Amino acid sequence: MSESLKLQKEQEERDLETRYESSYHQSSLSSVSRQSYTAYVSSHGHKISGKKKEKKLTPLSKKEKRSYLAVDKEDEVIGYVVPVFRSSHLATQDLMETQEEVKEEGVGYVVMRNLFARESGFKMRTVKKTRETSMRESAERMALSQKLHEKEQFQKKMNPDSLTHPPEFIVKPRGQTVWEGKSVTLHCTVAGWPKPRVAWYKNNVLIDAKARPEKYFTESQYNMHSLEIKNCTFSDTAEYRISALNVKGESSAFAPVIIKRFKEEEELVERPHGYSPEYGVTFNTTIIDKFDVSFGREGETMSLGCTVIVYPTVKRYQPEIVWYRNGVALSSSKWVHMHWSGEKATLTLVHLNKEDEGLYTLRVNTKSGFDTHSAYVFVRDADVEEEGVPVAPLDVRCHDANKDYVVVTWKQPAVEGSSAITGYFIDRLEVGNHHWTQCNDTPVKYARFPVTGLIEGRSYMFRVRALNNAGVSRPSRVSDPVVAMDPSDRARLRAGPSAPWTGVIKFTEEDPTVGVIPGPPTDLAVTEATKSYVVLSWKPPVQRGHEGVMYYVEKCLVGTDAWQRVNTGIPVKSPRFALFDLAEDKSYTFRVRSCNSAGVGEPSEETGATTVGDRLDLPSAPGPVIPIRNTDSSVVVCWGASKEVKDLVGYYIEVTVDGSGVWAPCNNKPVKGTRFVCHGLNATDKCTFRVKAVNAAGYSGSSAESEACLVKASIAVPSPPTGVTTLERLRDYMVIGWQAPAKTGGADIRGYYLDYRTVKDGVTSKWHELNLKAVTSSPYKVTDLKENEFYQFQVRAFNQAGISEASIPTAPLECKEWTVAVPGPPHGLRVQEVRKDSMVVLWEPPTFNGRSPVTGYYVDFKEENGRWRCVQERSTKHTYMKVSGLQEGISYRLRIHAKNLAGVGVPSKATDAILAETRPGTNEIVVDVDDNGVISLIFECSDLKEDSQFVWSKNYEAFTDSSRLTIQTTGGKSRAIFNDPSLDDLGIYSCVVTNTDGVSASYTLTEEGLKRLLDISHDHQFPIIPFKSEMAIELQEKGRVRFWAEVGKFTSNLQVEYVFNDNVIHEGKKYTMNFNKSTGIIEMFMDLLEVTDEGTFTFNLVDGKATGRTSLVLIGEEFAELQKKSEFERAEWVRRQGPHFVEYLSFEVTPECDVHLKCKVGNIKPATEIAWFKDGIEIEEDDEDAKKIGKSDEVLTFDIGKLVIKSEKAERKKKPATEESPSKPKISKKDAGVYEVKLKDERGKDKTLLNLTDAGYQAVLNEVFRVIANSSTELKVMSTEHGIILYSFVVHYLEDLRVGWLHKESKISHSDRVQCGVTGEQLWLKINEPTEKDKGKYAIDIFDGKGSVKRVLDLSGQVWEEAFEEFKRLKAAAIAERNRARVVGGLPDVVTIQEGKSLNLTGNVWGDPAPEVSWIKNEKPLVCDEHHTLKYEHSKFASITIAAVTTTDSGKYALLVKNKYGTEAAEFTVSVYIPEDEAEKKE
Repeated sequence: MSESLKLQKEQEERDLETRYESSYHQSSLSSVSRQSYTAYVSSHGHKISGKKKEKKLTPLSKKEKRSYLAVDKEDEVIGYVVPVFRSSHLATQDLMETQEEVKEEGVGYVVMRNLFARESGFKMRTVKKTRETSMRESAERMALSQKLHEKEQFQKKMNPDSLTHPPEFIVKPRGQTVWEGKSVTLHCTVAGWPKPRVAWYKNNVLIDAKARPEKYFTESQYNMHSLEIKNCTFSDTAEYRISALNVKGESSAFAPVIIKRFKEEEELVERPHGYSPEYGVTFNTTIIDKFDVSFGREGETMSLGCTVIVYPTVKRYQPEIVWYRNGVALSSSKWVHMHWSGEKATLTLVHLNKEDEGLYTLRVNTKSGFDTHSAYVFVRDADVEEEGVPVAPLDVRCHDANKDYVVVTWKQPAVEGSSAITGYFIDRLEVGNHHWTQCNDTPVKYARFPVTGLIEGRSYMFRVRALNNAGVSRPSRVSDPVVAMDPSDRARLRAGPSAPWTGVIKFTEEDPTVGVIPGPPTDLAVTEATKSYVVLSWKPPVQRGHEGVMYYVEKCLVGTDAWQRVNTGIPVKSPRFALFDLAEDKSYTFRVRSCNSAGVGEPSEETGATTVGDRLDLPSAPGPVIPIRNTDSSVVVCWGASKEVKDLVGYYIEVTVDGSGVWAPCNNKPVKGTRFVCHGLNATDKCTFRVKAVNAAGYSGSSAESEACLVKASIAVPSPPTGVTTLERLRDYMVIGWQAPAKTGGADIRGYYLDYRTVKDGVTSKWHELNLKAVTSSPYKVTDLKENEFYQFQVRAFNQAGISEASIPTAPLECKEWTVAVPGPPHGLRVQEVRKDSMVVLWEPPTFNGRSPVTGYYVDFKEENGRWRCVQERSTKHTYMKVSGLQEGISYRLRIHAKNLAGVGVPSKATDAILAETRPGTNEIVVDVDDNGVISLIFECSDLKEDSQFVWSKNYEAFTDSSRLTIQTTGGKSRAIFNDPSLDDLGIYSCVVTNTDGVSASYTLTEEGLKRLLDISHDHQFPIIPFKSEMAIELQEKGRVRFWAEVGKFTSNLQVEYVFNDNVIHEGKKYTMNFNKSTGIIEMFMDLLEVTDEGTFTFNLVDGKATGRTSLVLIGEEFAELQKKSEFERAEWVRRQGPHFVEYLSFEVTPECDVHLKCKVGNIKPATEIAWFKDGIEIEEDDEDAKKIGKSDEVLTFDIGKLVIKSEKAERKKKPATEESPSKPKISKKDAGVYEVKLKDERGKDKTLLNLTDAGYQAVLNEVFRVIANSSTELKVMSTEHGIILYSFVVHYLEDLRVGWLHKESKISHSDRVQCGVTGEQLWLKINEPTEKDKGKYAIDIFDGKGSVKRVLDLSGQVWEEAFEEFKRLKAAAIAERNRARVVGGLPDVVTIQEGKSLNLTGNVWGDPAPEVSWIKNEKPLVCDEHHTLKYEHSKFASITIAAVTTTDSGKYALLVKNKYGTEAAEFTVSVYIPEDEAEKKE
């Protein structure tokens, strides 16, 4: 009983494990963690014992289902086990094998047994069996198998339902998300018996794979089922279901498939299945500030960016930003940088190259959907270094890389240069080096080249250069690095590390392969054959041992049996080889031998005969080219594909502007389609296009040239109408109104079609047409309706291009008569003249007026998300209004209310959001008055379409009186001419250009403006010739009179009439006339002015219908004065014929205050007499004043000198008589007088006079005072022991010069403490013993002849502190100097005394306090003793007495005095001599 309970419990655990695995494994998982399993069991109330249980093999019951779960030693579920069955022939083979030695387990058996083992310490035990034992055990196993089979068959017969069970999905299909154009496969595994039948469904619709084999492919093998969806489109987004059915039941599994789209031209109407709000938030993504079609040049850096707005803003939520080029996702690299700032996505293309050209797409993915934006980027070629050479190739790639071989491909450039490209050079660079090596000596024509001779394990980069007759192009962009290695090794590297192995594998010993010659290679074939090279490929031999294999390639000319080894030097390592230098048009066969260290093997099978020549032909020319207008700067070009082309690379499109004769490429990277948008064209140019195809062999011929296409925006269908609403309702009809489409598509709106449908209990019927004939405008009366029925309406607009989409249907409207008293809503709202701060709204009156007529309108406006506000306080009776005071960059909506006596009616439908901005190129209406005085309004439009028209209106209503205005339109300019301007023409004039994006403007003609225009018109009708200068008069030499005037604007037809006192005068003896047409100056000359010439002089001008007049009146005193001046000028001219004074005598004071008299003479000769006079007396040559006269360059001078001051005279008197006076002349009162200079010779005479008496002399003094005052320096400060001195220097000083000193704007009076004076040229102010009261501003006031010159100094602050401190220092030093101890006299310098005499010297000393006294001899102090007597009496006398001097007393002595203020030493020398007789006695 206990044993059966134990078995039952074990069976329940196995069933639990099975249920857990079935619910958890919804995808192909390899294992289940212990934690997950334990959590599952705990949640279902099951317990797992912590102790290991010893498992015993027990027979299964008849109805017990076998579990296929794999468990480890600890009963942990680790995966599924696929049952392995041995076939009968394997058993027979076991019986026939004889193994006398130890038999080791095979690798496959060990792997199967230990596949799910968890412990690494697995041990293997080897059992030795004899042949007899093996045969016996095999026989026993066969017998046991037979018995078990018979028992199983018996149990099946007894209980046939023991094995049957309903379908169960072991592995369910997984939902997937892929891009458009890709394929997707759904997989699942189904268990069940009998074997279930499966069917696939899309959105519950059965999929018939046999009916659509190009779209679907299904497969079922070993209970594994799959559905492949090929070339997915957006319509394949759905929920897919697989249904499994057998006799026991049915089971289904679901998998959503989402197809992502990134093409701009398709719009997502509904969110596909699989997109759901994240955390309950639905994200709305908007892309603004979008990048446009961009143009760059090779070598430049370009940035593309968009601002991304994700609403609502969730903290730390980041959308997925993906960039694409031509549908391929980009990743960051050396050339591509991506940046996301949180608001702006930026893509930076570093060092542009032609490979970067293409369609760029920004895709913003969120969990709620996605948004995209695309634009094309064009990359122009960089300027060539040499004229005529081709541009660089592009898109260099490496293929089929092997140990010593790689195939390099590239694309031909768009521009071949001045001649066709003759070939290409391929360069290689080993990574890590900087030296490029050319791979081919002879240029290759194909855009494909096999590069051999690579070193295994090294990385290489490649580049390509194009060649033509003019030279070699710049190199292309380098390729990505490629490693020379075996493809199998590269595949292993790409696969990455394998799963960790936990068991032990033991291999049996194999036969040695060292020394085995490899067999022949297999599958030898010619993969490429051109004129330049042939490429062979093969597979390695099957028999090759463990060491590496290399190859020798042999060739044989067809028709001969001579095999020639191609690579005689070094065998190749790769199963690829390129043969060069083959004879063109010759046929060869090839074979390959394998070799290793043991030798060279047998050759492979020969290839077929291969003729050396190009297998790839040039493509045929593309078909007809059709250009289609697109925008003002682009044209859509379509063409027929090349019919005879192999391995097409793409197409190049070229364009030429009519008349230029120059073809330029539209794309620099080949495109594969047959449609391309050519951007970067100039508006209004007529362009012709042609196309050429490209493959590896080269370029095709150009297609036939297209017809000339005008670069201009094409027309399109209009946008749907908006604001559909009901304007009036009665029992059996409704009036429907709508607003015109915002975009007309570039063509006039020709009419509208209306549809309706009924609504009953929320159920709508089909749409029905209301009008078979289009209505031209809103509103429209819908009749024959049923009362109290609900209807919906929609409107479509159409133009030349077609019918628009339907408008948004109205809400269900009940056909019921209006009984309200207020008017209905206005309709037909339209907005024009949109500017940055204003816009004009127009509307139509309501069709339903209510119980009384409409008396006015109110205009409401609001920001896009704001509240409604009324524009005006009082209603307007007009059906238009200009809304001002708007903010630039804000979008607004407008609506209108009508009112009558009963009140204000309901508002109209609001307009769409309108952005307040002044668009670039916006023009305003300009008022013009032409030369004929015609007044007109001019409006220009640069965005004119083919069918556009200028529509003028007055007060926003169509013209009713055509006699007032004449409209003239030429090209993009329209003119409204006023036929007879008057007050009747006052009003607002507006002009709208149809088929444009709202181009309009207006001009308000006011009464004041009209008056101004009429004045201008009158001036233009009766023009007046302007004068730059009115008539003026000028006196010339000899007293000649010149009348002149200057004309401002005139033509060559200008005529001048000269008039005097209303009489026309002509050129003759008295009058000389001239008109310079280059300068516009009119002149008339008169040599003399006589009494009869008094009157009015006039110039009358006539220039076509323009006239001009300028006059000058010469009468009375004005004429007399002019006549006098004329006579004087004539006399002056006569005077200047002989010697004369150019400048009369005058005086001059130099900066040094020297006084000179000078005059300038002219027209003199050496014989001209020059005489100077003073007070009527001529100055003779021997006079003292004659030395003062000088002459230089026709300038006569008389140097008076400087003024003498009284102090100088006094000093001169004090000087001894022997002392010489200074030689510099001085001026004084005696120099006052009348000075005169006379000139005379045989031609005439002249004189000049200068009076220097009284006022003249005072004028000289005043000028001297001015020079002195202006020469004064700024005030400076100087400190002395007595006080502070302020001073200024002047160049000279006169005693008569008035100088005053000021302190704080008050005049300083002279005192004992404050004194002022002059020392030489220094003016000073001395402040003795200064105090704080002396601080402040000081000024010196110097008379300059008229006024005064002031120099100011602020004696305060730091200036005062420094000056006062210096004063105290100097005062202290002076006191110290006065009281310093010193020897004032009494001591000689040298004392000579006879030996034996007594010396007594007394020195007078001074000092306060009394100094200390000491005596020094030879720098040693003396002391008082019997020989030296030192005395110091009364603190004034210091004496020294030396009794009976000897020669030893000779030396240098000094009297040293000292007190607190200083020390002084008075030195003297004492010399003792011996008389001669005494000296002789001593000798």
